[in-house]
Amino acid sequence: MKKSLFSLAASVCLSTVVPIAYANSGSANIPQSQISGYTYGQKSVAIAPYTLKDLESLKKTLLFTDEDVLYLRKSKEILADQTDAVLDVWYGFVASTPELVEYFKNIKTGKPDGDYLAAVRKRFSQWILDTADANYDQAWLDYQYEIGLRHTKIKKNKTDHVKSVPQVNFRYLPALTIPVTTTLKPFLAKKGASTADVEKMHAAWVKSVLLQTILWSYPYVREGQF
Repeated sequence: MKKSLFSLAASVCLSTVVPIAYANSGSANIPQSQISGYTYGQKSVAIAPYTLKDLESLKKTLLFTDEDVLYLRKSKEILADQTDAVLDVWYGFVASTPELVEYFKNIKTGKPDGDYLAAVRKRFSQWILDTADANYDQAWLDYQYEIGLRHTKIKKNKTDHVKSVPQVNFRYLPALTIPVTTTLKPFLAKKGASTADVEKMHAAWVKSVLLQTILWSYPYVREGQF
């Protein structure tokens, strides 16, 4: 039922609520070098203010283990050719949720910016693969900080040179863990994995997404309180 509802939202909202420019942006299988604004591992990315030791402490607190990493790897094999379908569902959810569409609107027209949505979609597609294949090294940690900055007044809109609202309110970042991971589960089950493996992959995704949103929170938190 959940899958059908989100799929319906995607099919309706992509054609009526949000400009069609991002609905068929062909985000799957784009070489990383051709993804605008994707700077993972590049020198332009600042060093994260938290350490690899901090990361290990967070993983321990989240009960995130090597087994979870293994099941994330398994999920990449399943999701690699489904990213566009996953994004149709996720973008349909965003399009049907005014509180989220707000962060993609052009401040002059008051309407969703199709070009902005399309650019973000390509990076979002790569984020699915990066999440499933993360090494949890310094480059990965630095890019989590970069993603966090891009949601705040410090860097939002600068990557895509758009005129949109200046910041994503933080409360929506951890909240999106639920719709993102809940709607992903049917895709994990599409290629014959056992029920037990689907459950383990899904659990690993929940932990990973929550881990990332915690790291993205750093720019929102008062100095010394992270």
